[in-house]
Amino acid sequence: MATAELAVAIPAVTLVLALVLGAVDYGITQVRCVDAARTAARMVARGDAPATARSLALRGLPSGASIAVGGSVDEVVVRVSAPARAVAWLGLPRPGAQALAARETDGEEG
Repeated sequence: MATAELAVAIPAVTLVLALVLGAVDYGITQVRCVDAARTAARMVARGDAPATARSLALRGLPSGASIAVGGSVDEVVVRVSAPARAVAWLGLPRPGAQALAARETDGEEG
């Protein structure tokens, strides 16, 4: 009888452990996306080149991540998304973030 219970319990525990580890990986990737979006938005807002901001922001993200820099004359919008491989089979959306920053000016009025 104990063998039968063990045969049912081990796969259940394994499944729960896989879900928990996948959720932790998903959460960490989400936080990395938020940090990367904020960093890139701040860099572009203060006048750095978008390519430089992209390359710096990609350092902390998993491979396959994407960064889009856009905005207007007054503001910068950065969107970041990254794959979440550990929980891809659950059909969850890709972790991602968006950051908005006001462009810094020289303080000179024309």
